[in-house]
Amino acid sequence: MDTINVLLVEDDPMVREVNRQFIERVDGFKVVGMCSNGIQGYNQIVELKPHLVIMDIFMPEQDGLITLRKIRNANLPVDVITVTAANDMQTIQQILHLGVYDYIMKPFTFERIQQTLLNYFNFKLKTFGLQDITQKELDEMIHPYRELEEVAGNESPILTELPKGFNRTTLDKVLHFVKLSKEGVSADEVAAAIGVARVTARRYLDFLEKQSFIHVDVHYGGVGRPINHYFVK
Repeated sequence: MDTINVLLVEDDPMVREVNRQFIERVDGFKVVGMCSNGIQGYNQIVELKPHLVIMDIFMPEQDGLITLRKIRNANLPVDVITVTAANDMQTIQQILHLGVYDYIMKPFTFERIQQTLLNYFNFKLKTFGLQDITQKELDEMIHPYRELEEVAGNESPILTELPKGFNRTTLDKVLHFVKLSKEGVSADEVAAAIGVARVTARRYLDFLEKQSFIHVDVHYGGVGRPINHYFVK
């Protein structure tokens, strides 16, 4: 699977265009259709057969909640991410019970939707063509933070509360990439690998190092500043 085909269902034309640009900035994703209400959205799911639908909830003619119920009742093989201003727990619970991959509240940043799309792409790569899987493989799919638990231990505060401005998915990605290298990685390498700014990568690396989840060595080159290399023992 090289490309994830996406159907975008959003009634506001300006928001729809911004969302389209966000989605297509992420490698591996292509918007194959756009529409402004749930009736059109359902019909285009049947016609276009996208892998993923990114859908608003508050829409005219047919809202996202009714549309999602129809998708599930018809057993259509499509995943759904809701992107909506709905923030009341009743609506959120109804949507989660209908099996969405993620629930993103408006307004949101590009980084927020990028993280979700990258996670989704990795999930599809892991499941593509599979018939039967082991418990370990299933755990890796539905427990994306298991690596943090293995490194930190179940009683670590990192698993229950993060400082303001930190995202758990990004933290997990940073730690995973550091673990892949036995020789250590720099903030620049982490930033390039997971698609964040260098300053963001450095902030997460410093946090993990202060919490003793990773360690740092200072490498001195011939010219210029020394470079920190981070690693897991």
